[in-house]
Amino acid sequence: MATPIFFGYHFQVSPKIPGAEILMAELGYAGFESFAETDSGLSAYIQKKDHHESILDSIQILNNTEFSIEYSVEEIEQVNWNAKWEDNFQPILVDDRCMVRAPFHSKIEVEFDVIIEPKMSFGTGHHETTHMMIQLILESDMQGKSILDMGCGTGVLAILAAKKGAQTIDAIDIDDWCYLNTIENNERNHCQHITVSKGDASLIKNKSYDVILANINRNILIQDIPQYSTCLNPNGLLLLSGFYKQDIPVIQQTCSEHGLRLISQTSKNKWVALKFNAI
Repeated sequence: MATPIFFGYHFQVSPKIPGAEILMAELGYAGFESFAETDSGLSAYIQKKDHHESILDSIQILNNTEFSIEYSVEEIEQVNWNAKWEDNFQPILVDDRCMVRAPFHSKIEVEFDVIIEPKMSFGTGHHETTHMMIQLILESDMQGKSILDMGCGTGVLAILAAKKGAQTIDAIDIDDWCYLNTIENNERNHCQHITVSKGDASLIKNKSYDVILANINRNILIQDIPQYSTCLNPNGLLLLSGFYKQDIPVIQQTCSEHGLRLISQTSKNKWVALKFNAI
């Protein structure tokens, strides 16, 4: 099989907040499948087979005078992401209870041992938002619960929920790399109750959950919170992250409008995680 070729778009965004978030959401809808935050904005990647010259025509923020956005483009061969992972990743321990490690790391005695080996998917536990979501899961009752992990990335949150005794888990991501990576990591962790699907929030219509996990960007969350609220069982929990402190008011307002009450919040650097329950 020929090695896939990627196009990498490197954006300088001013002001970065919330410009980079808005840009990432629009690029995702345009077909870009992986992103990396940079000091000046973000980098976005799309396979050559999915790329076309008018790929940025639908990106409305590029024409928004409130933001200054410049970018460069490069054509790159697919790198060995697992080799990069081995070179740069160190295992992490969250609250002395959950270890997130790669298969080549030595196992230590810990309550929850989660083995993750990513492709280009997001969610290793190192990013502040994933770290806080792990903390929220650790403090929440998962035993016998029905769980949705929306925007599952590597599947780390779904896997931890399974190890905490969740009965059924749906893990969903629109990104093909994330979808495949979650399947692989699910198998690595021998989880029996995780169903992995590729798609968006439309897949959860007419379903119900005790706990919904969503570590996504602000704009997608605001768009999907109404759907989450209809799928939450009475007294169900909605755990959210993927946004900044200044986004709390709009997230909280959207949740309140759909019968969800804020019960706790935590922050790490500029990032925030919120816990809501269904009223």
